[in-house]
Amino acid sequence: MNINMNPNSERHQSVVRMPDLAQVPEDLVSHAMEFQSTMMMYSGAIRKVKTKLEVLNDELSVRNQRNPIELIKSRVKRPKSIVEKLQRRGYPVTLESMKEHLDDIAGIRVICTFVDEIYTVADMLARQDDIRIVAVKDYIKHPKPNGYRSYHMIVETPVFFSDSKKNMRVEVQIRTMAMDFWASLDHQLKYKKDIGGAADRISRELKECADVIADTDQRMLEIRQSIEAEGGTVM
Repeated sequence: MNINMNPNSERHQSVVRMPDLAQVPEDLVSHAMEFQSTMMMYSGAIRKVKTKLEVLNDELSVRNQRNPIELIKSRVKRPKSIVEKLQRRGYPVTLESMKEHLDDIAGIRVICTFVDEIYTVADMLARQDDIRIVAVKDYIKHPKPNGYRSYHMIVETPVFFSDSKKNMRVEVQIRTMAMDFWASLDHQLKYKKDIGGAADRISRELKECADVIADTDQRMLEIRQSIEAEGGTVM
């Protein structure tokens, strides 16, 4: 997903850009208008879930005198990425296949300050009566082998349009600032083509960095808790 909740604030970045018809892949061009309409629905789902997160952040700010959410980013998956992922998984490249097999077309990333706030935000979102939890993957308690840590939720929520209601799925990733920095760097290096024999060494070093970051996140949480135990306030 804070002190300034202005939607134009740099702390709340929205990158939900609708693809124009020229961006629709050849595989889906015969259904170009329907494809664009479907992307609009995913964009609407992002706006709904994002608003919920912003309201929760406001509530927690009043209750705890501290904003747990530092940043919210969002995006609709690029058409090219949709086609590539369907092909990689062996699914047909159709609108029906896309909606059935891909849960991350609409994505929101929530950046929190402390690890415990990740679970607070996730729990409050899950308790909303129009949110259905489809799947949860806790890569914080159970990191990926490369060191990746984040809390993933697939949520489904009804979105109302002029003449219909659609249940839309959104992937929500919640992580600390340190986890997000590591994941961004790992993603950049993963797509470098010229590292050659250095790949194994870099992977080991990234894993070591991920472990250091996890330890730092835990220590920062303990410091905050110590301050609060003494009656102090962490802004």
